[in-house]
Amino acid sequence: MSSPPAPPERGLRHVTAIRYVLPLREGGSLPGLMEADDLGSYAVKFTGAGQGRAVLVNEIVAGELARALGLPVPEIATITVDGGLGRSEPDQEVQELLRRSAGLNLAIDFLPGALDLDPLAFDVGPGFAGRVLWFDALVGNVDRSWRNSNMLLWHRSPYLIDHGATLTFAHDWGSVARFPARPFDAGDHVLLGAHPDLAAADAALAPLVTAELLDGVLALVPDEWLDGTDGFGSPDAVRAGYRGALLDRVAQRSAWLPGVAGTVAAGRPRPVQREPRHPSWLRIGGAGR
Repeated sequence: MSSPPAPPERGLRHVTAIRYVLPLREGGSLPGLMEADDLGSYAVKFTGAGQGRAVLVNEIVAGELARALGLPVPEIATITVDGGLGRSEPDQEVQELLRRSAGLNLAIDFLPGALDLDPLAFDVGPGFAGRVLWFDALVGNVDRSWRNSNMLLWHRSPYLIDHGATLTFAHDWGSVARFPARPFDAGDHVLLGAHPDLAAADAALAPLVTAELLDGVLALVPDEWLDGTDGFGSPDAVRAGYRGALLDRVAQRSAWLPGVAGTVAAGRPRPVQREPRHPSWLRIGGAGR
């Protein structure tokens, strides 16, 4: 029997932005590609975007939880952005976004040359498919469909990206009591056609989601992104809210896991073959770290 994963022991790596390269318009919150002082390139999500800081918090909580459970996620870092970096940008929307976002923001490691992963072209296998589906059901991620996989293929390995749409209770903490037992609709999941081994994933991953592991993940979230959240008295109180919701979600798997398993058993026709989409922000030249 394998030992449980150790919780993260360090904070997120921090870098400073030195150049705004271009907007990544495939995201609703207008993230941007930026170069940093470590000579790396990052997809940056901004605190000044309309979706608010909760999206950035969810990116860290869900992304680092996935990593702790053994799923591949590009490195997540924090990045200091000077609002004046947008002075030379011709797009006024970008200029205003950078001004509003001066200070600490979220950076995701740029994977040069990566493509959107298409399971029709790259077989991830039932084991991996089962773990991804189980994780998505745990955090309530409905944003991994065949229309938008939110998975990248880089050096012939899959990576999970874009977890801002998970843990939706963080946008309305009055709904958190409904989260643990909320059904998960897996009917449009991009990996459903890969015959996910959900039972094996549940047996392997559920015991790993412990209070200790979650505390380590939640400690990575900057206090300033949690301060003043929906009347919580302190950042640690917000962390406790996340921890309780996720622990209760695991404990109440009998309320949502059978529905996911039923969808897997029923299967569905695979989507028609389509041309693979090559995200423009991952096709441009330049090297990541």
